[in-house]
Amino acid sequence: MRKIALVAAASAAALSLAACSEATEDAAEETAESAAADTEANMEAVEAGAEEAAAEVDGEMAEAEAEVEGETVEEAAAD
Repeated sequence: MRKIALVAAASAAALSLAACSEATEDAAEETAESAAADTEANMEAVEAGAEEAAAEVDGEMAEAEAEVEGETVEEAAAD
């Protein structure tokens, strides 16, 4: 009788462990997907910031060139 109870308990433990492993696998997949989405959003923000910075630098360069060359900012930007 003890052997039957022991086998039943071991079977129940194995089933609960399998269910736990599946839940852990699902949670890990969700975490990976979330991390990928966060990375993509961060890259988009970095790209937008880089474009904004480049536009700012272009404007500053045009102003400096206009001052040195004695022309308008628009003329300097067109060069």
